[in-house]
Amino acid sequence: MTDVQQTSPASTVPPASPESTTPTPNPRLARRAALAGGVGTLIEYYDFGVYGFLAVFIAPLFFPSASPAASILSTLAVFGVAYVARPIGGIFFGRLGDRVGRRTALIASVVAMGVASTILGLLPTHAAIGVFAPILLVLVRLTQGFSAGGEIGGAATYIAETVPAHKRGLFGSFTPIGSTLGFAVAAAVVGAVTLGVGQENMAEWGWRIPFLIALPLAVVCLVIRMKLEDTPEFEAMAEKGELAKSPLLDVVRNNPWSVAKVVGVAIAMNGSGYIALTYFSVYLTNDLGFDRNAVSWTSAIAIALACLTFPISGALTDRFGRKPVLIAGYLSYIILAVPAFMVLGATGSIVVVGLVYFVYMVLNGVVQVPAFPLFTELFGRRVRYTGVALGFNIGTIIAGGTAPYFAAQLVAWTGSGMAPAYWVIGVCLIGLVTVSTIRETGKRALPA
Repeated sequence: MTDVQQTSPASTVPPASPESTTPTPNPRLARRAALAGGVGTLIEYYDFGVYGFLAVFIAPLFFPSASPAASILSTLAVFGVAYVARPIGGIFFGRLGDRVGRRTALIASVVAMGVASTILGLLPTHAAIGVFAPILLVLVRLTQGFSAGGEIGGAATYIAETVPAHKRGLFGSFTPIGSTLGFAVAAAVVGAVTLGVGQENMAEWGWRIPFLIALPLAVVCLVIRMKLEDTPEFEAMAEKGELAKSPLLDVVRNNPWSVAKVVGVAIAMNGSGYIALTYFSVYLTNDLGFDRNAVSWTSAIAIALACLTFPISGALTDRFGRKPVLIAGYLSYIILAVPAFMVLGATGSIVVVGLVYFVYMVLNGVVQVPAFPLFTELFGRRVRYTGVALGFNIGTIIAGGTAPYFAAQLVAWTGSGMAPAYWVIGVCLIGLVTVSTIRETGKRALPA
């Protein structure tokens, strides 16, 4: 197998050959695939992301310190540590998905995440077991990262292989809707629990509730995914005996540039997105003094409303291609990053904060939505799950999990609340350079 980007001319869109033609999609299966992928990703990213919204409560319980800033930085560092396990999870679930089935891998990943999140909600704190508390916290977060490493690449692959070729962008938008809305649900749950039990009880025991909710959510997702069939692409591949013996070795040998391109796009997407999804709540409460509960609800509403625009980005990417939409998103971030942080630093209005949050997350959809179908279009079906998961998770570990930590450090080093804006600009420049090396894939059949 050769790297997909080296096989087609840049200026033409060749007709699909019999070898590259996706089996005729079943409309009913396509809708179920989009729903199952979106709901499952939502639940997984709720479980994974709720930690960020609870960082201000977890910090003194697991990392007690005379300096609140030091406690927060330690807690955000653990948030980033979870990303270390994501490439390992991507390799494990990628192999499972490419050799046993996409459906099997997606079921296994959601079970692992649900169990890990439930355990996190039951962990003893530093006051109870001392230094073992942060050690156990790190281990559980590593397990969550391992599980998340197999989820989003699998959902993107499952949807892309199931839906009509001319609607991969539209249906594919359910994957970023799920992952992003997972953070909104996390913010809403944290806000609701805080409102219900109060700040004092939240700091003592209420923080556990959002993690424990993961168990029933995981059961719901498990039921939905158990009803799925495997993708027509995988079934056709298995029937023809095309399964890769070693998907990782195959993709590293034959598709290294495709993996590198996924990494570059993932750096831009995650490096910009996680600033809002995780760092904003810490910045607004600790640095700017906004009420924690108000920030949680504002985050949830802004993210949820922004997600309503994601299908528009999906339709645009089907109409005009992946590259034009991605470039428009990167340039918009580069232009608006500094003004966005200037407004946040100058305003005392939570409504204005919500508007900035909403605009920022709409742009996040513009850079997320085209990316996931693009990833799947860079790999043949023998290694598609592994290739997408590997590249995406490497990019995420570089700029996703590290984004809130480095944003907080940049503010601490420079004394300026504007510093994270330059991080956003930097990762988007990486995205622009990467996209310039990719030929348009939106009008082509998935490569076999």
